[in-house]
Amino acid sequence: MTPSLETRASRRAASRKDAGAGEEIGVTVHDVARDLRRDVAAVELPLPIDGAEEAAASRDRLLAQLDEHLLPRLKELSSPAVVVVAGSTGAGKSTLYNSLLGETVSEAGVLRPTTREPVLAHHPADADVMSPGPVTELSRVVQHEGVPRGTALLDAPDLDSFVQQNRSTAQQLLEAADLWLFVTTAARYGDALPWQALARATERGASVAMVLNRVPKETLTTVRGDLLQRLREHGMTDVPLFVIPDVGPHEGMLDPSVVQPVRRWLTMLAGPDRSRAVVVRTLKGALGALPGWVTSLADAIDAQQEAVHVLRRRVTEEIPAAEQLARDAVAAGVVAGASVEARWRELSGTVGVDRVKVRGDRARSTRRAGRAREAALEGLRSDVVDAATRTLAASGARVEERLRAVLAGPGAPAGGEAVAPDGAARTAAREAEVPGRVAQWVERADALVAELAGDGASAARVEAAVKAFGSRGLATLFLASAAGSGDADRLLSRVLGDLAAAPVATLRDDLGDRAAAVVDAEVQAVLDDLGPSEPADDAAAGLRVRLAELRRLT
Repeated sequence: MTPSLETRASRRAASRKDAGAGEEIGVTVHDVARDLRRDVAAVELPLPIDGAEEAAASRDRLLAQLDEHLLPRLKELSSPAVVVVAGSTGAGKSTLYNSLLGETVSEAGVLRPTTREPVLAHHPADADVMSPGPVTELSRVVQHEGVPRGTALLDAPDLDSFVQQNRSTAQQLLEAADLWLFVTTAARYGDALPWQALARATERGASVAMVLNRVPKETLTTVRGDLLQRLREHGMTDVPLFVIPDVGPHEGMLDPSVVQPVRRWLTMLAGPDRSRAVVVRTLKGALGALPGWVTSLADAIDAQQEAVHVLRRRVTEEIPAAEQLARDAVAAGVVAGASVEARWRELSGTVGVDRVKVRGDRARSTRRAGRAREAALEGLRSDVVDAATRTLAASGARVEERLRAVLAGPGAPAGGEAVAPDGAARTAAREAEVPGRVAQWVERADALVAELAGDGASAARVEAAVKAFGSRGLATLFLASAAGSGDADRLLSRVLGDLAAAPVATLRDDLGDRAAAVVDAEVQAVLDDLGPSEPADDAAAGLRVRLAELRRLT
Protein backbone atom coordinates (compact mmCIF):
# COMPACT_ATOMS: atom_id res chain seq x y z
CA MET A 1 0.00 0.00 0.00
CA THR A 2 1.43 3.43 -0.95
CA PRO A 3 2.06 6.04 1.79
CA SER A 4 -0.78 8.24 0.53
CA LEU A 5 -3.17 5.31 0.56
CA GLU A 6 -1.91 4.33 4.00
CA THR A 7 -2.62 7.87 5.17
CA ARG A 8 -6.15 7.84 3.85
CA ALA A 9 -6.79 4.39 5.25
CA SER A 10 -5.51 5.39 8.68
CA ARG A 11 -7.74 8.45 8.61
CA ARG A 12 -10.76 6.36 7.71
CA ALA A 13 -9.92 3.90 10.46
CA ALA A 14 -9.54 6.73 12.96
CA SER A 15 -12.89 8.14 11.91
CA ARG A 16 -14.58 4.75 12.42
CA LYS A 17 -12.85 4.22 15.73
CA ASP A 18 -13.93 7.64 16.96
CA ALA A 19 -17.41 7.46 15.48
CA GLY A 20 -18.98 8.40 18.80
CA ALA A 21 -17.09 11.69 18.86
CA GLY A 22 -17.98 12.31 15.24
CA GLU A 23 -21.64 11.88 15.99
CA GLU A 24 -21.40 14.15 19.02
CA ILE A 25 -19.65 16.99 17.31
CA GLY A 26 -20.25 16.47 13.63
CA VAL A 27 -21.91 18.38 10.84
CA THR A 28 -25.15 18.87 12.73
CA VAL A 29 -23.37 20.61 15.58
CA HIS A 30 -21.51 22.71 13.00
CA ASP A 31 -24.82 23.85 11.54
CA VAL A 32 -26.18 24.81 14.96
CA ALA A 33 -22.94 26.58 15.88
CA ARG A 34 -23.08 28.47 12.60
CA ASP A 35 -26.66 29.57 13.38
CA LEU A 36 -25.55 30.57 16.86
CA ARG A 37 -22.75 32.64 15.37
CA ARG A 38 -25.24 34.47 13.16
CA ASP A 39 -27.52 35.19 16.14
CA VAL A 40 -24.64 36.35 18.33
CA ALA A 41 -23.36 38.69 15.61
CA ALA A 42 -26.82 40.26 15.39
CA VAL A 43 -26.90 41.09 19.11
CA GLU A 44 -26.95 44.82 19.81
CA LEU A 45 -26.46 46.32 23.27
CA PRO A 46 -26.99 50.04 22.65
CA LEU A 47 -27.82 51.21 26.16
CA PRO A 48 -24.88 51.80 28.54
CA ILE A 49 -26.56 50.08 31.48
CA ASP A 50 -24.77 48.04 34.12
CA GLY A 51 -23.06 45.04 32.57
CA ALA A 52 -23.50 46.19 28.96
CA GLU A 53 -19.82 46.83 28.36
CA GLU A 54 -18.85 43.45 29.79
CA ALA A 55 -21.58 41.75 27.74
CA ALA A 56 -20.35 43.43 24.55
CA ALA A 57 -16.81 42.22 25.26
CA SER A 58 -18.17 38.72 25.93
CA ARG A 59 -20.11 38.84 22.65
CA ASP A 60 -16.96 39.80 20.75
CA ARG A 61 -14.98 37.07 22.49
CA LEU A 62 -17.67 34.52 21.70
CA LEU A 63 -17.64 35.54 18.03
CA ALA A 64 -13.86 35.18 17.97
CA GLN A 65 -14.10 31.74 19.56
CA LEU A 66 -16.68 30.63 17.02
CA ASP A 67 -14.84 32.13 14.05
CA GLU A 68 -11.30 31.22 14.99
CA HIS A 69 -11.75 27.77 16.51
CA LEU A 70 -15.14 26.14 16.84
CA LEU A 71 -16.55 26.56 13.35
CA PRO A 72 -13.32 25.75 11.48
CA ARG A 73 -12.64 22.77 13.74
CA LEU A 74 -16.20 21.44 13.58
CA LYS A 75 -16.05 21.71 9.82
CA GLU A 76 -12.90 19.61 9.59
CA LEU A 77 -12.22 17.22 12.46
CA SER A 78 -9.51 15.28 10.64
CA SER A 79 -7.13 18.23 10.33
CA PRO A 80 -4.04 17.96 12.60
CA ALA A 81 -4.31 19.20 16.17
CA VAL A 82 -2.91 22.75 16.30
CA VAL A 83 -0.45 23.22 19.17
CA VAL A 84 0.33 26.92 19.62
CA VAL A 85 3.56 27.96 21.32
CA ALA A 86 2.64 31.20 23.07
CA GLY A 87 3.97 33.50 25.74
CA SER A 88 5.29 36.93 26.56
CA THR A 89 8.21 38.87 25.11
CA GLY A 90 11.59 37.26 25.69
CA ALA A 91 10.21 33.99 27.07
CA GLY A 92 12.17 31.98 24.51
CA LYS A 93 9.24 30.71 22.46
CA SER A 94 10.97 30.70 19.09
CA THR A 95 14.12 29.15 20.50
CA LEU A 96 12.03 26.37 22.03
CA TYR A 97 10.06 26.01 18.79
CA ASN A 98 13.18 25.63 16.66
CA SER A 99 14.77 23.31 19.21
CA LEU A 100 11.75 21.00 19.09
CA LEU A 101 12.04 20.82 15.30
CA GLY A 102 15.83 20.54 15.33
CA GLU A 103 16.14 23.31 12.77
CA THR A 104 15.77 27.08 12.63
CA VAL A 105 12.33 27.45 11.09
CA SER A 106 11.08 30.50 13.01
CA GLU A 107 13.48 33.41 13.37
CA ALA A 108 13.96 34.33 17.04
CA GLY A 109 13.77 38.08 17.56
CA VAL A 110 16.78 39.92 18.94
CA LEU A 111 15.29 43.41 18.92
CA ARG A 112 12.04 44.20 20.73
CA PRO A 113 9.38 44.58 19.57
CA THR A 114 9.89 42.07 16.79
CA THR A 115 7.45 42.12 13.89
CA ARG A 116 7.53 38.63 12.42
CA GLU A 117 5.22 36.24 10.70
CA PRO A 118 3.67 33.35 12.64
CA VAL A 119 4.95 29.97 11.50
CA LEU A 120 2.81 26.83 11.27
CA ALA A 121 4.75 23.60 10.73
CA HIS A 122 3.17 20.21 10.02
CA HIS A 123 4.44 16.81 8.95
CA PRO A 124 4.61 16.33 5.17
CA ALA A 125 2.32 13.30 5.41
CA ASP A 126 -0.42 15.52 6.86
CA ALA A 127 -0.49 17.85 3.86
CA ASP A 128 -3.61 16.22 2.43
CA VAL A 129 -5.63 16.81 5.60
CA MET A 130 -4.45 20.35 6.43
CA SER A 131 -7.58 22.45 6.11
CA PRO A 132 -7.50 26.16 5.26
CA GLY A 133 -8.74 28.40 8.02
CA PRO A 134 -7.77 31.29 10.32
CA VAL A 135 -4.49 29.65 11.35
CA THR A 136 -3.25 28.98 7.80
CA GLU A 137 -4.40 32.40 6.63
CA LEU A 138 -2.45 34.21 9.35
CA SER A 139 0.70 32.05 9.23
CA ARG A 140 3.53 30.96 7.01
CA VAL A 141 2.86 27.25 6.55
CA VAL A 142 5.84 24.89 6.25
CA GLN A 143 6.25 21.14 6.11
CA HIS A 144 8.80 19.60 8.46
CA GLU A 145 9.72 16.04 9.31
CA GLY A 146 10.36 17.08 12.91
CA VAL A 147 6.67 17.70 13.60
CA PRO A 148 4.94 14.57 14.94
CA ARG A 149 2.22 13.21 12.66
CA GLY A 150 -1.28 14.38 13.51
CA THR A 151 -0.13 17.67 15.03
CA ALA A 152 0.75 21.11 13.69
CA LEU A 153 3.16 23.27 15.66
CA LEU A 154 2.48 27.02 15.62
CA ASP A 155 4.88 29.73 16.75
CA ALA A 156 2.79 32.81 17.64
CA PRO A 157 3.83 36.45 18.19
CA ASP A 158 4.30 37.80 21.70
CA LEU A 159 1.11 38.28 23.67
CA ASP A 160 2.50 41.53 25.12
CA SER A 161 4.18 42.81 21.96
CA PHE A 162 4.51 46.57 21.66
CA VAL A 163 3.06 46.18 18.17
CA GLN A 164 -0.74 46.11 18.30
CA GLN A 165 -0.98 43.95 15.17
CA ASN A 166 1.27 41.32 16.77
CA ARG A 167 -0.87 41.21 19.92
CA SER A 168 -4.06 40.94 17.87
CA THR A 169 -2.62 38.13 15.74
CA ALA A 170 -1.43 36.26 18.82
CA GLN A 171 -4.91 36.39 20.34
CA GLN A 172 -6.51 35.16 17.11
CA LEU A 173 -4.11 32.23 16.92
CA LEU A 174 -4.74 31.30 20.54
CA GLU A 175 -8.47 31.26 19.88
CA ALA A 176 -7.92 28.95 16.91
CA ALA A 177 -5.61 26.45 18.64
CA ASP A 178 -6.54 23.00 19.96
CA LEU A 179 -3.80 23.03 22.60
CA TRP A 180 -1.79 25.80 24.20
CA LEU A 181 1.88 25.29 25.00
CA PHE A 182 2.40 28.35 27.15
CA VAL A 183 6.00 29.45 27.68
CA THR A 184 7.06 31.62 30.61
CA THR A 185 10.24 32.08 32.61
CA ALA A 186 11.35 31.68 36.19
CA ALA A 187 11.58 35.46 36.40
CA ARG A 188 8.14 36.20 34.94
CA TYR A 189 5.78 33.33 35.77
CA GLY A 190 4.26 35.42 38.56
CA ASP A 191 3.31 38.24 36.16
CA ALA A 192 -0.34 38.89 35.46
CA LEU A 193 -0.07 38.11 31.74
CA PRO A 194 0.51 34.33 31.99
CA TRP A 195 -2.42 33.87 34.33
CA GLN A 196 -4.71 36.07 32.28
CA ALA A 197 -3.89 34.02 29.21
CA LEU A 198 -4.34 30.73 31.07
CA ALA A 199 -7.66 31.94 32.48
CA ARG A 200 -8.83 32.63 28.93
CA ALA A 201 -7.81 29.14 27.91
CA THR A 202 -9.63 27.60 30.86
CA GLU A 203 -12.68 29.75 30.17
CA ARG A 204 -13.06 28.35 26.68
CA GLY A 205 -12.15 24.79 27.67
CA ALA A 206 -8.83 24.60 25.79
CA SER A 207 -6.21 21.96 26.58
CA VAL A 208 -3.11 23.57 28.11
CA ALA A 209 0.48 22.65 28.86
CA MET A 210 3.08 24.92 30.39
CA VAL A 211 6.82 25.34 29.89
CA LEU A 212 8.80 27.06 32.64
CA ASN A 213 11.93 28.24 30.87
CA ARG A 214 15.33 29.44 32.11
CA VAL A 215 15.06 28.16 35.66
CA PRO A 216 18.29 28.47 37.67
CA LYS A 217 19.36 25.04 38.88
CA GLU A 218 19.75 26.20 42.47
CA THR A 219 16.10 27.36 42.64
CA LEU A 220 14.56 24.79 40.30
CA THR A 221 12.79 22.77 43.01
CA THR A 222 11.47 25.84 44.80
CA VAL A 223 10.22 27.59 41.65
CA ARG A 224 8.64 24.42 40.28
CA GLY A 225 6.81 23.79 43.55
CA ASP A 226 5.56 27.37 43.70
CA LEU A 227 4.26 27.25 40.15
CA LEU A 228 2.49 23.92 40.74
CA GLN A 229 0.82 25.45 43.78
CA ARG A 230 -0.35 28.42 41.71
CA LEU A 231 -1.75 26.08 39.07
CA ARG A 232 -3.70 24.21 41.75
CA GLU A 233 -5.06 27.48 43.11
CA HIS A 234 -6.30 28.32 39.62
CA GLY A 235 -8.00 24.93 39.23
CA MET A 236 -5.42 23.71 36.71
CA THR A 237 -4.14 20.61 38.49
CA ASP A 238 -4.06 18.52 35.30
CA VAL A 239 -1.90 20.94 33.30
CA PRO A 240 1.38 19.29 32.22
CA LEU A 241 4.39 21.32 33.41
CA PHE A 242 7.80 21.14 31.76
CA VAL A 243 10.81 22.79 33.36
CA ILE A 244 13.79 23.84 31.23
CA PRO A 245 16.85 24.78 33.29
CA ASP A 246 18.77 27.96 32.63
CA VAL A 247 21.66 27.06 30.31
CA GLY A 248 23.22 30.50 30.48
CA PRO A 249 24.14 32.76 27.54
CA HIS A 250 23.93 30.89 24.26
CA GLU A 251 23.07 31.30 20.61
CA GLY A 252 20.90 29.10 18.43
CA MET A 253 18.92 26.09 19.57
CA LEU A 254 18.85 24.32 22.91
CA ASP A 255 20.53 20.97 23.35
CA PRO A 256 18.13 18.18 22.29
CA SER A 257 18.31 16.62 25.76
CA VAL A 258 16.94 19.82 27.31
CA VAL A 259 13.74 19.81 25.22
CA GLN A 260 13.38 16.01 25.09
CA PRO A 261 10.53 15.90 27.68
CA VAL A 262 8.48 18.35 25.63
CA ARG A 263 9.29 16.51 22.38
CA ARG A 264 8.30 13.20 23.97
CA TRP A 265 5.00 14.68 25.12
CA LEU A 266 4.26 16.01 21.63
CA THR A 267 5.06 12.60 20.19
CA MET A 268 2.59 11.02 22.61
CA LEU A 269 -0.05 13.30 21.12
CA ALA A 270 0.90 12.29 17.60
CA GLY A 271 -0.94 9.93 15.32
CA PRO A 272 -4.49 10.12 14.05
CA ASP A 273 -6.08 8.60 17.15
CA ARG A 274 -4.26 10.57 19.82
CA SER A 275 -4.28 13.91 18.04
CA ARG A 276 -7.97 13.48 17.33
CA ALA A 277 -8.52 12.91 21.03
CA VAL A 278 -6.83 16.25 21.75
CA VAL A 279 -9.01 17.92 19.14
CA VAL A 280 -12.18 16.36 20.51
CA ARG A 281 -11.25 17.11 24.12
CA THR A 282 -10.61 20.78 23.41
CA LEU A 283 -13.65 20.97 21.18
CA LYS A 284 -15.84 19.50 23.89
CA GLY A 285 -14.31 21.92 26.35
CA ALA A 286 -15.05 24.84 24.04
CA LEU A 287 -18.61 23.66 23.50
CA GLY A 288 -18.97 23.18 27.24
CA ALA A 289 -17.91 26.78 27.81
CA LEU A 290 -20.59 28.12 25.45
CA PRO A 291 -23.62 27.82 27.80
CA GLY A 292 -22.19 30.26 30.32
CA TRP A 293 -21.27 32.81 27.66
CA VAL A 294 -24.50 32.48 25.72
CA THR A 295 -26.67 32.58 28.84
CA SER A 296 -24.83 35.66 30.06
CA LEU A 297 -25.34 37.32 26.69
CA ALA A 298 -29.04 36.41 26.65
CA ASP A 299 -29.41 37.84 30.16
CA ALA A 300 -27.76 41.05 28.96
CA ILE A 301 -30.25 41.26 26.10
CA ASP A 302 -33.11 40.80 28.56
CA ALA A 303 -31.67 43.60 30.70
CA GLN A 304 -31.45 45.84 27.64
CA GLN A 305 -35.05 45.12 26.67
CA GLU A 306 -36.25 45.77 30.21
CA ALA A 307 -34.35 49.08 30.26
CA VAL A 308 -35.91 50.01 26.91
CA HIS A 309 -39.37 49.16 28.29
CA VAL A 310 -38.84 51.40 31.32
CA LEU A 311 -37.48 54.25 29.20
CA ARG A 312 -40.30 53.96 26.70
CA ARG A 313 -42.87 54.09 29.49
CA ARG A 314 -41.23 57.12 31.13
CA VAL A 315 -41.12 58.97 27.82
CA THR A 316 -44.67 58.19 26.75
CA GLU A 317 -45.93 59.27 30.16
CA GLU A 318 -44.84 62.80 29.26
CA ILE A 319 -47.01 63.00 26.13
CA PRO A 320 -50.45 63.95 27.54
CA ALA A 321 -49.24 66.82 29.74
CA ALA A 322 -46.88 68.15 27.06
CA GLU A 323 -49.56 68.07 24.37
CA GLN A 324 -52.07 69.80 26.64
CA LEU A 325 -49.57 72.50 27.51
CA ALA A 326 -48.95 73.17 23.82
CA ARG A 327 -52.69 73.32 23.04
CA ASP A 328 -53.37 75.57 26.03
CA ALA A 329 -50.71 78.03 24.88
CA VAL A 330 -52.49 78.39 21.53
CA ALA A 331 -55.94 78.51 23.06
CA ALA A 332 -54.84 81.24 25.46
CA GLY A 333 -54.06 83.52 22.51
CA VAL A 334 -50.37 83.90 23.29
CA VAL A 335 -49.34 83.42 19.65
CA ALA A 336 -50.14 86.97 18.61
CA GLY A 337 -47.60 88.85 20.64
CA ALA A 338 -46.11 92.32 20.54
CA SER A 339 -45.06 92.11 16.88
CA VAL A 340 -48.64 91.44 15.72
CA GLU A 341 -50.00 94.26 17.87
CA ALA A 342 -47.41 96.69 16.55
CA ARG A 343 -48.20 95.69 12.98
CA TRP A 344 -51.91 96.26 13.58
CA ARG A 345 -51.31 99.76 14.90
CA GLU A 346 -49.26 100.50 11.81
CA LEU A 347 -51.99 99.21 9.49
CA SER A 348 -54.64 101.12 11.36
CA GLY A 349 -52.73 104.35 10.97
CA THR A 350 -51.60 103.98 7.34
CA VAL A 351 -54.40 102.23 5.46
CA GLY A 352 -57.18 102.35 8.04
CA VAL A 353 -57.62 98.59 7.86
CA ASP A 354 -60.03 98.64 10.79
CA ARG A 355 -62.10 101.56 9.50
CA VAL A 356 -64.12 99.73 6.89
CA LYS A 357 -67.74 100.90 6.82
CA VAL A 358 -70.49 98.38 7.50
CA ARG A 359 -74.07 99.02 6.46
CA GLY A 360 -76.67 96.59 7.55
CA ASP A 361 -74.67 93.38 7.79
CA ARG A 362 -72.27 93.98 4.93
CA ALA A 363 -68.91 95.70 4.54
CA ARG A 364 -68.87 98.58 2.07
CA SER A 365 -65.71 99.16 0.04
CA THR A 366 -64.47 99.62 -3.46
CA ARG A 367 -62.40 96.85 -5.02
CA ARG A 368 -59.48 99.23 -5.39
CA ALA A 369 -59.49 99.98 -1.65
CA GLY A 370 -59.87 96.26 -0.98
CA ARG A 371 -56.78 95.46 -3.04
CA ALA A 372 -54.83 98.11 -1.11
CA ARG A 373 -55.88 96.61 2.22
CA GLU A 374 -55.04 93.08 1.01
CA ALA A 375 -51.53 94.16 0.03
CA ALA A 376 -51.04 95.93 3.35
CA LEU A 377 -52.23 92.84 5.28
CA GLU A 378 -49.34 90.77 3.80
CA GLY A 379 -47.12 92.28 6.49
CA LEU A 380 -49.57 91.15 9.15
CA ARG A 381 -49.68 87.67 7.62
CA SER A 382 -45.89 87.48 7.75
CA ASP A 383 -45.87 88.53 11.41
CA VAL A 384 -48.56 85.97 12.32
CA VAL A 385 -46.62 83.24 10.51
CA ASP A 386 -43.44 84.17 12.37
CA ALA A 387 -45.28 84.27 15.69
CA ALA A 388 -46.91 80.88 15.07
CA THR A 389 -43.54 79.42 14.08
CA ARG A 390 -41.95 80.68 17.28
CA THR A 391 -44.82 79.32 19.37
CA LEU A 392 -44.65 75.84 17.87
CA ALA A 393 -40.86 75.78 18.11
CA ALA A 394 -41.09 76.85 21.76
CA SER A 395 -43.54 74.01 22.47
CA GLY A 396 -41.03 71.57 21.02
CA ALA A 397 -38.15 73.11 22.97
CA ARG A 398 -40.08 72.82 26.24
CA VAL A 399 -40.75 69.12 25.81
CA GLU A 400 -37.17 68.55 24.68
CA GLU A 401 -35.93 70.10 27.93
CA ARG A 402 -38.43 68.06 29.91
CA LEU A 403 -37.37 64.83 28.24
CA ARG A 404 -33.72 65.62 28.91
CA ALA A 405 -34.52 66.15 32.58
CA VAL A 406 -36.48 62.89 32.75
CA LEU A 407 -33.84 60.84 30.93
CA ALA A 408 -30.59 62.39 32.13
CA GLY A 409 -31.45 64.27 35.32
CA PRO A 410 -31.54 63.07 38.92
CA GLY A 411 -33.42 59.79 39.29
CA ALA A 412 -33.23 59.05 35.58
CA PRO A 413 -33.77 55.40 34.58
CA ALA A 414 -30.81 53.26 33.50
CA GLY A 415 -29.59 54.06 30.02
CA GLY A 416 -31.63 57.25 29.77
CA GLU A 417 -28.70 59.54 29.15
CA ALA A 418 -27.83 57.60 25.98
CA VAL A 419 -31.18 58.47 24.39
CA ALA A 420 -31.74 61.91 25.89
CA PRO A 421 -32.44 64.51 23.17
CA ASP A 422 -29.48 66.16 21.53
CA GLY A 423 -30.21 69.88 21.75
CA ALA A 424 -28.47 70.93 18.54
CA ALA A 425 -29.94 68.09 16.52
CA ARG A 426 -33.47 68.67 17.77
CA THR A 427 -33.24 72.44 17.21
CA ALA A 428 -32.16 71.83 13.62
CA ALA A 429 -34.99 69.33 13.15
CA ARG A 430 -37.58 71.80 14.44
CA GLU A 431 -36.22 74.58 12.26
CA ALA A 432 -36.68 72.31 9.28
CA GLU A 433 -40.09 70.96 10.25
CA VAL A 434 -42.09 73.72 11.97
CA PRO A 435 -42.29 76.17 9.02
CA GLY A 436 -43.99 73.48 6.95
CA ARG A 437 -46.59 72.89 9.64
CA VAL A 438 -47.32 76.62 9.87
CA ALA A 439 -47.53 76.90 6.07
CA GLN A 440 -50.19 74.18 6.08
CA TRP A 441 -52.09 76.12 8.76
CA VAL A 442 -52.01 79.23 6.56
CA GLU A 443 -53.25 77.23 3.57
CA ARG A 444 -56.14 76.04 5.71
CA ALA A 445 -57.16 79.65 6.33
CA ASP A 446 -57.18 80.39 2.60
CA ALA A 447 -59.29 77.30 2.01
CA LEU A 448 -61.81 78.33 4.71
CA VAL A 449 -62.38 81.68 2.98
CA ALA A 450 -63.13 79.86 -0.26
CA GLU A 451 -65.53 77.53 1.54
CA LEU A 452 -67.38 80.43 3.17
CA ALA A 453 -67.68 82.24 -0.15
CA GLY A 454 -69.27 79.16 -1.67
CA ASP A 455 -71.91 78.84 1.05
CA GLY A 456 -75.13 80.15 -0.43
CA ALA A 457 -76.62 81.33 2.88
CA SER A 458 -73.64 83.54 3.71
CA ALA A 459 -72.19 84.16 0.24
CA ALA A 460 -73.31 87.79 -0.04
CA ARG A 461 -71.88 88.87 3.30
CA VAL A 462 -68.63 86.99 2.71
CA GLU A 463 -68.38 88.40 -0.82
CA ALA A 464 -68.63 91.90 0.62
CA ALA A 465 -65.84 91.15 3.13
CA VAL A 466 -63.67 89.72 0.33
CA LYS A 467 -64.29 92.88 -1.68
CA ALA A 468 -63.15 94.96 1.31
CA PHE A 469 -60.01 92.96 2.18
CA GLY A 470 -59.31 90.55 -0.68
CA SER A 471 -59.40 86.74 -0.20
CA ARG A 472 -55.87 86.60 1.24
CA GLY A 473 -56.52 89.64 3.39
CA LEU A 474 -59.67 88.08 4.89
CA ALA A 475 -57.78 84.82 5.50
CA THR A 476 -55.05 86.84 7.21
CA LEU A 477 -57.62 88.36 9.56
CA PHE A 478 -58.84 84.86 10.40
CA LEU A 479 -55.23 83.80 11.14
CA ALA A 480 -54.58 86.84 13.31
CA SER A 481 -57.80 86.33 15.25
CA ALA A 482 -57.04 82.62 15.76
CA ALA A 483 -53.58 83.59 16.97
CA GLY A 484 -55.09 85.82 19.66
CA SER A 485 -55.32 89.28 18.11
CA GLY A 486 -58.28 91.03 19.73
CA ASP A 487 -58.17 93.78 17.11
CA ALA A 488 -58.57 91.30 14.27
CA ASP A 489 -61.31 89.50 16.16
CA ARG A 490 -63.31 92.71 16.66
CA LEU A 491 -62.96 93.72 13.02
CA LEU A 492 -64.18 90.27 11.85
CA SER A 493 -67.17 90.52 14.18
CA ARG A 494 -68.11 93.84 12.58
CA VAL A 495 -67.86 92.69 8.97
CA LEU A 496 -68.99 89.04 9.31
CA GLY A 497 -70.81 88.80 12.61
CA ASP A 498 -71.37 85.22 13.76
CA LEU A 499 -69.95 83.89 10.49
CA ALA A 500 -66.40 84.58 11.74
CA ALA A 501 -66.61 82.43 14.87
CA ALA A 502 -66.47 79.00 13.22
CA PRO A 503 -63.42 79.54 10.94
CA VAL A 504 -61.50 81.27 13.74
CA ALA A 505 -62.23 78.40 16.14
CA THR A 506 -61.27 75.90 13.45
CA LEU A 507 -57.96 77.62 12.84
CA ARG A 508 -57.20 77.93 16.54
CA ASP A 509 -57.89 74.23 17.07
CA ASP A 510 -55.86 73.40 13.98
CA LEU A 511 -52.88 75.36 15.27
CA GLY A 512 -53.24 73.62 18.64
CA ASP A 513 -53.15 70.26 16.86
CA ARG A 514 -50.01 71.30 15.03
CA ALA A 515 -48.37 72.41 18.26
CA ALA A 516 -49.22 69.00 19.75
CA ALA A 517 -47.74 67.34 16.65
CA VAL A 518 -44.48 69.19 17.28
CA VAL A 519 -44.51 67.80 20.82
CA ASP A 520 -45.15 64.32 19.44
CA ALA A 521 -42.21 64.68 17.07
CA GLU A 522 -39.88 65.41 19.98
CA VAL A 523 -41.12 62.37 21.86
CA GLN A 524 -41.03 60.19 18.76
CA ALA A 525 -37.39 61.08 18.15
CA VAL A 526 -36.51 59.54 21.51
CA LEU A 527 -38.75 56.53 20.92
CA ASP A 528 -37.09 55.98 17.55
CA ASP A 529 -33.71 55.89 19.25
CA LEU A 530 -35.08 53.22 21.56
CA GLY A 531 -36.06 51.05 18.61
CA PRO A 532 -39.37 49.33 17.84
CA SER A 533 -41.81 48.95 20.71
CA GLU A 534 -42.13 45.25 19.90
CA PRO A 535 -38.87 43.79 18.52
CA ALA A 536 -39.43 41.64 15.46
CA ASP A 537 -37.27 38.91 16.96
CA ASP A 538 -36.64 38.02 20.57
CA ALA A 539 -32.86 37.84 20.37
CA ALA A 540 -32.49 36.40 23.88
CA ALA A 541 -34.99 33.63 23.19
CA GLY A 542 -33.24 32.84 19.91
CA LEU A 543 -29.90 32.44 21.66
CA ARG A 544 -31.44 30.16 24.27
CA VAL A 545 -32.99 28.03 21.53
CA ARG A 546 -29.58 27.63 19.87
CA LEU A 547 -28.08 26.75 23.22
CA ALA A 548 -30.73 24.11 23.84
CA GLU A 549 -30.00 22.61 20.43
CA LEU A 550 -26.28 22.43 21.19
CA ARG A 551 -26.92 20.83 24.57
CA ARG A 552 -29.13 18.22 22.96
CA LEU A 553 -26.49 17.38 20.38
CA THR A 554 -23.49 17.38 22.68
